[in-house]
Amino acid sequence: MAIQTGEKLPSGTLKVADADGIRDVTTEQLFGRKKVVLFAVPGAFTPTCSAKHLPGFVENAAAIRAKGVDAIVCLAVNDAFVMGAWGRDQHTEGKVLMVADGNGEWTRALGLDFDGSRFGMGLRAQRFAMIVDDGVVTHLAVEAPGQFQVSSAEAVLAAL
Repeated sequence: MAIQTGEKLPSGTLKVADADGIRDVTTEQLFGRKKVVLFAVPGAFTPTCSAKHLPGFVENAAAIRAKGVDAIVCLAVNDAFVMGAWGRDQHTEGKVLMVADGNGEWTRALGLDFDGSRFGMGLRAQRFAMIVDDGVVTHLAVEAPGQFQVSSAEAVLAAL
């Protein structure tokens, strides 16, 4: 069953690529004692993710932060090298933290995974966005398959 509004995020360790290389980051470090917007995409460099989803959060980062948000986190079931390269390509530095769940373990723990095998993608994250306050989900918007509406930066801004 998927995580619901009002529930605490499961603990986990994710990966971030930065100037020092690949580092582990725990969900407690990412979400503890702060207000965070987390959005997930099915894959880095994929069409909707690269043309609309991530760019919307990059463009609206200042407006989102102005609503009291401490961090904006983009999650995908990709490796940290891919997420780092995608972040550089999309100019996310200082705006959106690119986080990898390479094996999809945390995404699966959220109950927000899907099987993209028929597309040659394996396990992936559903497209979703959530607002997390001190590790607790206060808003969750999961897209219907093939859709992009409720998890957009503009929809998240309206929910803040």
